[in-house]
Amino acid sequence: MKVTVIGASGYSGGELLRLIDGHPELSLHKAIAHSNAGEPISAIHPQLFATHPATFEGLAEGHVASADLIFLALPHGESGKLIQEHEKSFAGKKIVDLGADFRLNSTAAWERYYSGKHYGSWAYGLPELPGARKLISSANRVANPGCYATAISVAIAPFVALATKVNFADIVVTAASGTTGAGRSAKVNLIGSEVMNSLSAYKVGGVHQHTPEIEQAIQGIAHEEIALSFTPFLAPLPRGILASISIPIENSSLLEIRDTFRAHYEHEKFIHLLPEGAWPQTNSLIGSNSVAIQVAFDEHVGRAIIVSAIDNLGKGAAGQALQNANLILGFDEAAGLSTVGVR
Repeated sequence: MKVTVIGASGYSGGELLRLIDGHPELSLHKAIAHSNAGEPISAIHPQLFATHPATFEGLAEGHVASADLIFLALPHGESGKLIQEHEKSFAGKKIVDLGADFRLNSTAAWERYYSGKHYGSWAYGLPELPGARKLISSANRVANPGCYATAISVAIAPFVALATKVNFADIVVTAASGTTGAGRSAKVNLIGSEVMNSLSAYKVGGVHQHTPEIEQAIQGIAHEEIALSFTPFLAPLPRGILASISIPIENSSLLEIRDTFRAHYEHEKFIHLLPEGAWPQTNSLIGSNSVAIQVAFDEHVGRAIIVSAIDNLGKGAAGQALQNANLILGFDEAAGLSTVGVR
């Protein structure tokens, strides 16, 4: 099947090109990068020198019409605008959007956390959430979740089984991301001299754009109001996310929490509850589509603590996008994806 990647020069776009090359049923049709049109793909993504000798192209109507599958790896706000401007070309096409444009159901939430027009919502592409796999498989258009949203949502979802014991209105999250999570555009605060040897907080005070996405995802399975206090940190590493989630829970134990997580994810290929005493590490997940999870119970304050880790360009972006594409196309869900990191 022929795949067109629009926004192929970004970090997520480059990871998509790498994954497509290793997929048994997909081949790259066009790598679209308007600002880099005419440049060799390997000039931007040197890791692809052996497999992608072609150049980036600008967008033309035929690039969409002749593709079997389209990945959109564009900045927030650009996917919706592009589809609206080329509505006939995109009509009926199978699309996975890695941006935020179609994740939120609420226009009010979009307007509060993002700027510009709200273009509506598509099937939400986090397959491991209850009921999501069936919805994704029957859709032609899927909104790929945010990287933080993925790491945090899969850490909260199992508590729905313990809903009578859990206070979903008091979830506290701290999480750190590598610099690729901010995209490829040059920013002073992301240059090496600023980032190295420094860990810094940003978007503090409930303003990070993934907050309503996480609340929406969990509310959809818990069917009760969710309130999340989320503080993100920028970590001095290129890729990876480590999240710590704290949830009040009554009349429970570490054994019950572990058993709940084990039962919830025992049949999931990409989510792994680690053995007791082992804690997630970001560098063990680089290049994989896996999530590593560990749980603890703080008896002193009556709170469950969950630590999760992902590769923000893998399960947090391109890997999950390919997982969703496999579901849309009817392929093996794990085709072209690895559970093993490259540490």
